[in-house]
Amino acid sequence: MPREYTVNRTPSDAVPADAKSRIDYAAELNEKQFAAVTAPPGPALVIAGAGSGKTRTLTYRVAYLLDNGVSPANILLLTFTNKAAREMLERVGELVPFDLRDLWGGTFHSVGNRILRRHARELGWEPGFTILDREDQKELLSSAIEESGIDTKSVRFPKPEVLGDLFSLSINTGEGIDDLVGRRYPYFRHLVPQIEALQERYERKKRGSNSMDFDDLLEKPLRLFREREDILRLYQRQFEWILVDEYQDTNLLQAEFIDLLAAPQNNVMVVGDDAQSIYSWRGADFRNILEFPDRYAGARKYVVETNYRSVPEILTLANAAIAPNTKQFRKELAPARPDRMARPALVPTQDPGTQAAFVAQRILELRDEGIEFDEIAVLYRAHFHAMEIQLELTKRGIPFVITSGLRFFEQAHVKDVAAFMKLVFNRRDEIAFKRLVRMLPGIGGKGADNLWREWLASGLPAAETIPSFSEILLKFKVAAKARPGWEQLAYTLDELVDGGGRPRPPAAMMPSILGGVYEDYMKGKFTNYENRKQDLQQLERYAERFDDLGEFLTQLSLLAGQDAVEATANQAEKESVCLSSVHQAKGLEWKAVFCVWLAEGMFPNSRVVDGDDDGSGLEEERRLFYVAVTRAKDELYLAYPLLWHGSFTGDVLQRPSRFLDEIPTDLMEEWKVGTRR
Repeated sequence: MPREYTVNRTPSDAVPADAKSRIDYAAELNEKQFAAVTAPPGPALVIAGAGSGKTRTLTYRVAYLLDNGVSPANILLLTFTNKAAREMLERVGELVPFDLRDLWGGTFHSVGNRILRRHARELGWEPGFTILDREDQKELLSSAIEESGIDTKSVRFPKPEVLGDLFSLSINTGEGIDDLVGRRYPYFRHLVPQIEALQERYERKKRGSNSMDFDDLLEKPLRLFREREDILRLYQRQFEWILVDEYQDTNLLQAEFIDLLAAPQNNVMVVGDDAQSIYSWRGADFRNILEFPDRYAGARKYVVETNYRSVPEILTLANAAIAPNTKQFRKELAPARPDRMARPALVPTQDPGTQAAFVAQRILELRDEGIEFDEIAVLYRAHFHAMEIQLELTKRGIPFVITSGLRFFEQAHVKDVAAFMKLVFNRRDEIAFKRLVRMLPGIGGKGADNLWREWLASGLPAAETIPSFSEILLKFKVAAKARPGWEQLAYTLDELVDGGGRPRPPAAMMPSILGGVYEDYMKGKFTNYENRKQDLQQLERYAERFDDLGEFLTQLSLLAGQDAVEATANQAEKESVCLSSVHQAKGLEWKAVFCVWLAEGMFPNSRVVDGDDDGSGLEEERRLFYVAVTRAKDELYLAYPLLWHGSFTGDVLQRPSRFLDEIPTDLMEEWKVGTRR
């Protein structure tokens, strides 16, 4: 047995050794929150109902650990968005007088990235690897397909986007390619051997270009831990306390990542709500939260049920809505707010146009009653459900924002600028190199391939020894038509490094990029050149936060990979009504919520319910409905059209969603909507 020996860290000069917060935990938390926050060591499952103060419980748990002598360096806080991690750490910083810089807090991907930057060589990568976002992955897969010799013109072969989703789902769920193709893409089943071979080729290309995709940021640390027990032990000793947010959304890889790090002491607290598990389509495994008590022997369960968001009438309806699900931890949301004396509205309308007119007119009335536009949301199961509503809001001059718009960091012009920086940071980045050269007139796909081979043949000298990009690139053979742009590109790259060949800070690069070859490219490529230029000026301001180019590029890639919309170019400057799918509304709240198209076959979605042998699809649809209704704080409107004009079927009589039928009628007030000229 090894001898136990504890090293006492020297406290920061700014924080006395005996420092503690002045938090009165019992006074500042309700009884059930207090029980979870002060839980003893060991595994703990916190079921935090909608609007019950989940974030508060987690942040106070971190503060409680710190107050009881746990070093920040021994705490790992895992979240699903960078925004959630920032908010929690900011709140903890406001609660306690400790230096939190050594506390690891962030998304699974960002923590995985941090580990891989330290240990990439053990897996065959260099620490300066670049992260492929969706578009980069598509390009590398296209290159792999071309190199494989597969004749995609005569054979119906999956597109790179489909392959990327297929590979990702296989990695995150542990399901084999053969089984996944058979279940999701049966028309490609005869191509499984080629698809599997292509996955291996793609893996080799990532290694060759010193790149990783988002799935690697989860899968590679796990592989590292399995292959190198000494490295696993290092992190197990460091992370004595692990806290996980939104545990119901974890997939197989994420659950195993937690399990490995938590062993053997298992001081892991997971917080989530099984009733809000709605992401199985992207690999989330509902069983992780349901079976947590079985996987962790002796796990304590805490159920936090007091809801601070919604009025009692909405909560009573929400409890009734989720009750029919058989696979769940039973709980009853209890209101902290007084009765509003108004029940949620059930609103059948004549047709989708009338439904849209009702929503728009009621929004204007709510505005007159003192509810601002940005406190109102229209939620739907599928994006096409919002078409008529968008038209009606536009006709009536009601500003709105659609959360399903392309995320800021995924837009082409932002990715183009990032390519300049990526090549300077990682000279082996094939995707960045080819993206840049294909911007130039006279250079297509084959020309880009030839120039890439010539670039590789140059030996890719290290930053410290490269005389300048132009001294190498201007020796390459390019078509006369492309020569002026090629020279301008070479000189632009020269401006992105200092005299020693090291990358300049990202904000300092922006004027050179915009004033060089890229501005001319934007003018000829985009009709809304001025708008895109303003976007890039905003990007420059964002870049001012970073001195290190590698950290900036990592954040760009992580932000582009977020499923939740955290920063978009579509955020309206003035207050706007939010139009959102229910999936994208999770975690948000509004004073008034309209849930539309609550018709059978629409919500629940018929494609999910049809062929649902074990009922799991229907139960997830019901959880999705539960998420929708629990977004509302004060007013809730449940609407559906009685008639729908199908493209091929003519007028179709709509039945109300079974979810509405399951709710006792006395919990809703039916509105009879008429029309007049």
